[in-house]
Amino acid sequence: MPYVDGFVVPVPKDKIEAYRAMAETAGAVWREHGALEFHECIADDVKAGEVTSFPQAVQLKEDETVFFSWIVYNSREERDVINEKVMNDPRLKDTMTPESMPFDGKRMFWGGFNTFVSL
Repeated sequence: MPYVDGFVVPVPKDKIEAYRAMAETAGAVWREHGALEFHECIADDVKAGEVTSFPQAVQLKEDETVFFSWIVYNSREERDVINEKVMNDPRLKDTMTPESMPFDGKRMFWGGFNTFVSL
């Protein structure tokens, strides 16, 4: 079953197009290095909850929106190899510093997941 990395990130609304450009480059790099799928999704029906929610998880500000993203791999082992190549790819070096990111990386969260059910 596939392995998935999931990400949630707050993006300022005035930096959505910069985020798109970064994501398009990153997606091409991930796919070139072996990722099966690369998805970036912008919030549409995402409300603050009473206990927890996407906005609460990233401490969303009024001028921001939430992105939910995921990358699919054949396995955890392949993901680890692919991610090492991606992190060393010169096309992404300039986008990996806090000052060059079109979002606050401190409020981003992510994790790796084994597929549990797939229909």
